[in-house]
Amino acid sequence: DKQIKNPMMKSVLPVALLLASASAFTTTNPAAAFAPSSTRAIHGRQHPSVVVLRASKNKEKISSRTRWAETRGYGAESSDDNDVARKAPKLIIAGAPASGKGTQCEIIKDKYGVVHLSTGDMLRAAVAAGTEVGKQAKDYMDSGKLVPDDVIIGIVKDRLEESDCVECGWLLDGFPRTQAQAEALADAGVSADCFIFLNVPDDVLVERVVGRRTDPETGKIYHMTFSPPDDEEVLARLEQRSDDTEEKVKVRLEQFHANVDAVKGSYTDIAVEVQGTQKPEVVSETIMKSIETVLA
Repeated sequence: DKQIKNPMMKSVLPVALLLASASAFTTTNPAAAFAPSSTRAIHGRQHPSVVVLRASKNKEKISSRTRWAETRGYGAESSDDNDVARKAPKLIIAGAPASGKGTQCEIIKDKYGVVHLSTGDMLRAAVAAGTEVGKQAKDYMDSGKLVPDDVIIGIVKDRLEESDCVECGWLLDGFPRTQAQAEALADAGVSADCFIFLNVPDDVLVERVVGRRTDPETGKIYHMTFSPPDDEEVLARLEQRSDDTEEKVKVRLEQFHANVDAVKGSYTDIAVEVQGTQKPEVVSETIMKSIETVLA
Protein backbone atom coordinates (compact mmCIF):
# COMPACT_ATOMS: atom_id res chain seq x y z
CA ASP A 1 0.00 0.00 0.00
CA LYS A 2 2.96 2.33 -0.19
CA GLN A 3 2.48 5.22 -2.56
CA ILE A 4 4.57 5.11 -5.71
CA LYS A 5 6.78 8.18 -5.72
CA ASN A 6 8.28 7.68 -9.18
CA PRO A 7 6.81 10.59 -11.26
CA MET A 8 6.87 8.42 -14.38
CA MET A 9 4.60 5.94 -12.63
CA LYS A 10 2.04 8.68 -11.87
CA SER A 11 1.82 9.62 -15.52
CA VAL A 12 1.83 6.06 -16.87
CA LEU A 13 -0.66 4.43 -14.53
CA PRO A 14 -3.75 6.55 -15.47
CA VAL A 15 -3.15 5.78 -19.15
CA ALA A 16 -2.76 2.09 -18.42
CA LEU A 17 -5.99 2.07 -16.42
CA LEU A 18 -7.84 3.79 -19.26
CA LEU A 19 -6.61 1.23 -21.78
CA ALA A 20 -7.46 -1.61 -19.43
CA SER A 21 -11.02 -0.30 -19.06
CA ALA A 22 -11.43 -0.03 -22.81
CA SER A 23 -10.16 -3.55 -23.33
CA ALA A 24 -12.94 -4.97 -21.19
CA PHE A 25 -15.36 -4.37 -24.03
CA THR A 26 -13.31 -6.10 -26.76
CA THR A 27 -13.32 -9.77 -27.69
CA THR A 28 -9.54 -10.09 -28.13
CA ASN A 29 -6.97 -10.85 -25.49
CA PRO A 30 -5.20 -7.55 -24.81
CA ALA A 31 -2.62 -8.87 -22.33
CA ALA A 32 0.24 -8.41 -24.76
CA ALA A 33 -0.49 -4.72 -25.07
CA PHE A 34 0.49 -4.25 -21.44
CA ALA A 35 3.57 -6.47 -21.44
CA PRO A 36 6.17 -4.56 -23.49
CA SER A 37 9.21 -6.36 -24.87
CA SER A 38 11.42 -4.41 -22.51
CA THR A 39 9.85 -6.13 -19.52
CA ARG A 40 12.37 -8.57 -18.05
CA ALA A 41 12.81 -10.36 -14.73
CA ILE A 42 16.00 -9.38 -12.95
CA HIS A 43 17.56 -11.97 -10.59
CA GLY A 44 14.24 -13.85 -10.57
CA ARG A 45 12.29 -10.78 -9.49
CA GLN A 46 10.54 -8.11 -11.48
CA HIS A 47 12.34 -4.78 -11.53
CA PRO A 48 10.44 -2.25 -9.34
CA SER A 49 10.33 0.34 -12.10
CA VAL A 50 8.33 -1.99 -14.33
CA VAL A 51 4.57 -2.32 -14.02
CA VAL A 52 2.87 -5.12 -15.90
CA LEU A 53 -0.88 -4.79 -16.17
CA ARG A 54 -2.93 -7.61 -17.58
CA ALA A 55 -6.24 -6.46 -18.95
CA SER A 56 -9.31 -8.15 -17.58
CA LYS A 57 -12.76 -8.46 -19.02
CA ASN A 58 -14.14 -8.46 -15.52
CA LYS A 59 -15.57 -4.98 -14.99
CA GLU A 60 -15.49 -5.36 -11.22
CA LYS A 61 -11.73 -5.90 -11.25
CA ILE A 62 -11.19 -2.87 -13.47
CA SER A 63 -13.41 -0.77 -11.22
CA SER A 64 -11.53 -1.97 -8.14
CA ARG A 65 -8.20 -1.19 -9.79
CA THR A 66 -9.38 2.30 -10.70
CA ARG A 67 -10.64 2.99 -7.18
CA TRP A 68 -7.30 1.79 -5.78
CA ALA A 69 -5.43 4.28 -7.95
CA GLU A 70 -7.81 7.15 -7.21
CA THR A 71 -7.56 6.70 -3.42
CA ARG A 72 -3.81 7.10 -3.76
CA GLY A 73 -4.05 10.23 -5.87
CA TYR A 74 -3.01 8.69 -9.18
CA GLY A 75 -4.73 9.94 -12.27
CA ALA A 76 -6.25 12.97 -10.58
CA GLU A 77 -4.19 15.30 -12.73
CA SER A 78 -5.48 13.73 -15.94
CA SER A 79 -9.16 13.85 -14.98
CA ASP A 80 -11.48 16.83 -15.36
CA ASP A 81 -14.23 15.25 -13.20
CA ASN A 82 -13.09 17.08 -10.08
CA ASP A 83 -13.36 20.41 -11.85
CA VAL A 84 -16.86 19.86 -13.20
CA ALA A 85 -18.44 18.14 -10.19
CA ARG A 86 -22.15 18.94 -10.07
CA LYS A 87 -23.30 21.03 -7.15
CA ALA A 88 -25.88 19.64 -4.76
CA PRO A 89 -29.38 20.73 -5.88
CA LYS A 90 -31.43 22.99 -3.60
CA LEU A 91 -35.08 22.73 -4.62
CA ILE A 92 -38.53 23.82 -3.48
CA ILE A 93 -41.73 22.27 -4.83
CA ALA A 94 -45.22 23.67 -4.29
CA GLY A 95 -48.67 22.56 -5.32
CA ALA A 96 -52.20 22.28 -4.01
CA PRO A 97 -53.51 19.11 -2.35
CA ALA A 98 -53.75 16.31 -4.99
CA SER A 99 -51.61 18.24 -7.50
CA GLY A 100 -49.30 15.24 -7.85
CA LYS A 101 -46.58 16.77 -5.71
CA GLY A 102 -45.89 13.56 -3.80
CA THR A 103 -45.32 11.58 -7.00
CA GLN A 104 -42.92 14.18 -8.40
CA CYS A 105 -41.03 14.41 -5.10
CA GLU A 106 -40.30 10.68 -5.26
CA ILE A 107 -39.09 10.96 -8.86
CA ILE A 108 -36.83 13.93 -8.07
CA LYS A 109 -35.43 12.20 -4.99
CA ASP A 110 -34.63 9.03 -6.95
CA LYS A 111 -33.10 10.97 -9.85
CA TYR A 112 -30.84 13.36 -7.92
CA GLY A 113 -30.44 11.68 -4.53
CA VAL A 114 -31.60 14.80 -2.68
CA VAL A 115 -32.98 14.73 0.85
CA HIS A 116 -36.79 15.01 0.71
CA LEU A 117 -38.04 17.25 3.54
CA SER A 118 -41.48 18.23 4.80
CA THR A 119 -42.08 20.52 7.77
CA GLY A 120 -44.09 17.85 9.59
CA ASP A 121 -41.22 15.35 9.40
CA MET A 122 -38.68 17.99 10.40
CA LEU A 123 -40.76 19.11 13.38
CA ARG A 124 -41.18 15.55 14.66
CA ALA A 125 -37.46 14.81 14.17
CA ALA A 126 -36.38 17.99 15.98
CA VAL A 127 -38.70 17.25 18.91
CA ALA A 128 -37.48 13.65 19.11
CA ALA A 129 -33.82 14.77 18.97
CA GLY A 130 -34.40 17.30 21.74
CA THR A 131 -32.74 20.18 19.92
CA GLU A 132 -33.22 23.69 21.28
CA VAL A 133 -35.73 24.65 18.59
CA GLY A 134 -37.28 21.20 18.92
CA LYS A 135 -37.94 21.86 22.60
CA GLN A 136 -39.52 25.20 21.73
CA ALA A 137 -41.75 23.52 19.16
CA LYS A 138 -42.76 20.85 21.65
CA ASP A 139 -43.90 23.48 24.14
CA TYR A 140 -46.25 24.99 21.56
CA MET A 141 -47.49 21.61 20.35
CA ASP A 142 -48.13 20.30 23.86
CA SER A 143 -50.22 23.38 24.65
CA GLY A 144 -52.24 22.95 21.46
CA LYS A 145 -50.87 26.09 19.83
CA LEU A 146 -49.55 26.56 16.30
CA VAL A 147 -45.77 26.54 16.08
CA PRO A 148 -44.75 30.10 15.10
CA ASP A 149 -42.81 30.80 11.93
CA ASP A 150 -39.57 31.76 13.68
CA VAL A 151 -39.40 28.36 15.39
CA ILE A 152 -40.23 26.51 12.16
CA ILE A 153 -37.59 28.50 10.26
CA GLY A 154 -35.05 27.61 12.94
CA ILE A 155 -35.87 23.92 12.58
CA VAL A 156 -35.67 24.08 8.76
CA LYS A 157 -32.37 25.98 8.83
CA ASP A 158 -30.81 23.52 11.28
CA ARG A 159 -31.92 20.57 9.15
CA LEU A 160 -30.56 22.05 5.92
CA GLU A 161 -27.16 22.50 7.59
CA GLU A 162 -26.84 18.80 8.38
CA SER A 163 -24.25 16.87 6.39
CA ASP A 164 -26.65 14.86 4.21
CA CYS A 165 -28.38 18.01 2.97
CA VAL A 166 -25.07 19.81 2.39
CA GLU A 167 -23.55 16.91 0.47
CA CYS A 168 -26.60 15.58 -1.43
CA GLY A 169 -28.82 18.65 -1.73
CA TRP A 170 -32.39 19.02 -0.56
CA LEU A 171 -36.01 19.20 -1.70
CA LEU A 172 -38.38 21.27 0.44
CA ASP A 173 -41.87 19.86 0.00
CA GLY A 174 -44.62 22.46 0.38
CA PHE A 175 -42.53 24.94 2.34
CA PRO A 176 -42.59 27.90 2.60
CA ARG A 177 -46.38 28.16 2.63
CA THR A 178 -46.68 31.91 3.20
CA GLN A 179 -44.85 35.06 2.12
CA ALA A 180 -43.74 35.63 5.71
CA GLN A 181 -42.12 32.17 5.78
CA ALA A 182 -40.44 32.81 2.42
CA GLU A 183 -39.01 36.11 3.66
CA ALA A 184 -37.90 34.57 6.96
CA LEU A 185 -36.21 31.74 5.08
CA ALA A 186 -34.30 34.26 2.95
CA ASP A 187 -33.35 36.29 6.03
CA ALA A 188 -31.95 33.09 7.55
CA GLY A 189 -29.64 32.75 4.55
CA VAL A 190 -31.47 29.85 2.90
CA SER A 191 -31.69 30.12 -0.89
CA ALA A 192 -32.88 27.66 -3.53
CA ASP A 193 -31.78 26.91 -7.09
CA CYS A 194 -35.26 26.21 -8.43
CA PHE A 195 -38.86 26.77 -7.29
CA ILE A 196 -41.23 24.28 -8.94
CA PHE A 197 -44.97 24.97 -8.98
CA LEU A 198 -47.48 22.36 -10.10
CA ASN A 199 -50.50 24.15 -11.55
CA VAL A 200 -53.77 22.18 -11.56
CA PRO A 201 -57.31 23.67 -11.89
CA ASP A 202 -59.50 23.46 -8.79
CA ASP A 203 -62.18 21.29 -10.41
CA VAL A 204 -59.55 18.67 -11.28
CA LEU A 205 -58.12 18.83 -7.77
CA VAL A 206 -61.56 18.33 -6.22
CA GLU A 207 -62.17 15.29 -8.42
CA ARG A 208 -58.80 13.82 -7.50
CA VAL A 209 -59.32 14.30 -3.77
CA VAL A 210 -62.94 13.19 -3.51
CA GLY A 211 -62.22 9.96 -5.39
CA ARG A 212 -59.29 8.92 -3.19
CA ARG A 213 -59.57 5.82 -1.05
CA THR A 214 -57.08 4.08 1.25
CA ASP A 215 -56.61 0.40 1.96
CA PRO A 216 -56.35 0.26 5.79
CA GLU A 217 -54.38 -3.00 5.67
CA THR A 218 -51.65 -2.00 3.20
CA GLY A 219 -51.83 1.80 3.27
CA LYS A 220 -52.02 1.86 -0.52
CA ILE A 221 -54.03 4.72 -2.04
CA TYR A 222 -56.50 4.08 -4.86
CA HIS A 223 -58.79 6.33 -6.87
CA MET A 224 -62.31 5.25 -7.65
CA THR A 225 -62.17 6.76 -11.16
CA PHE A 226 -58.52 6.65 -12.22
CA SER A 227 -57.04 3.64 -10.41
CA PRO A 228 -59.64 1.44 -8.67
CA PRO A 229 -58.51 -1.92 -7.23
CA ASP A 230 -59.12 -5.06 -9.26
CA ASP A 231 -59.72 -7.20 -6.18
CA GLU A 232 -63.31 -7.08 -4.91
CA GLU A 233 -62.14 -7.87 -1.38
CA VAL A 234 -59.78 -4.88 -1.40
CA LEU A 235 -62.52 -2.69 -2.88
CA ALA A 236 -64.88 -3.63 -0.03
CA ARG A 237 -62.47 -2.52 2.71
CA LEU A 238 -61.35 0.80 1.21
CA GLU A 239 -61.80 3.88 3.38
CA GLN A 240 -62.15 7.58 2.64
CA ARG A 241 -60.25 10.09 4.75
CA SER A 242 -62.50 12.35 6.77
CA ASP A 243 -61.07 15.47 5.13
CA ASP A 244 -61.33 14.11 1.58
CA THR A 245 -64.81 15.52 1.05
CA GLU A 246 -65.72 18.22 -1.47
CA GLU A 247 -66.60 20.75 1.24
CA LYS A 248 -63.34 20.33 3.15
CA VAL A 249 -61.07 20.21 0.11
CA LYS A 250 -62.55 23.50 -1.12
CA VAL A 251 -61.67 25.11 2.22
CA ARG A 252 -58.10 23.79 1.93
CA LEU A 253 -57.85 25.13 -1.61
CA GLU A 254 -59.02 28.58 -0.49
CA GLN A 255 -56.27 28.62 2.13
CA PHE A 256 -53.74 27.47 -0.44
CA HIS A 257 -54.68 30.13 -2.99
CA ALA A 258 -54.64 32.87 -0.35
CA ASN A 259 -50.89 32.40 0.06
CA VAL A 260 -49.42 30.73 -3.00
CA ASP A 261 -49.22 33.80 -5.25
CA ALA A 262 -47.23 35.69 -2.62
CA VAL A 263 -44.89 32.72 -2.17
CA LYS A 264 -44.39 32.44 -5.94
CA GLY A 265 -43.60 36.16 -6.01
CA SER A 266 -40.67 35.54 -3.66
CA TYR A 267 -39.06 33.17 -6.18
CA THR A 268 -39.87 34.84 -9.51
CA ASP A 269 -36.31 34.58 -10.83
CA ILE A 270 -36.05 30.81 -10.23
CA ALA A 271 -39.71 29.78 -10.63
CA VAL A 272 -40.84 27.05 -13.01
CA GLU A 273 -44.59 26.51 -13.49
CA VAL A 274 -45.64 23.09 -14.77
CA GLN A 275 -49.11 22.04 -15.91
CA GLY A 276 -49.95 19.25 -13.48
CA THR A 277 -52.87 17.95 -15.54
CA GLN A 278 -50.45 16.17 -17.88
CA LYS A 279 -49.36 12.58 -17.40
CA PRO A 280 -46.89 12.17 -14.50
CA GLU A 281 -44.05 11.20 -16.84
CA VAL A 282 -44.61 14.35 -18.95
CA VAL A 283 -44.71 16.53 -15.84
CA SER A 284 -41.52 14.86 -14.63
CA GLU A 285 -39.73 15.43 -17.93
CA THR A 286 -40.51 19.15 -17.79
CA ILE A 287 -39.31 19.37 -14.19
CA MET A 288 -36.08 17.49 -14.94
CA LYS A 289 -35.25 19.79 -17.84
CA SER A 290 -35.73 22.81 -15.60
CA ILE A 291 -33.52 21.37 -12.88
CA GLU A 292 -30.81 20.41 -15.36
CA THR A 293 -30.84 23.97 -16.70
CA VAL A 294 -30.21 25.56 -13.31
CA LEU A 295 -27.54 22.99 -12.41
CA ALA A 296 -25.64 23.33 -15.69
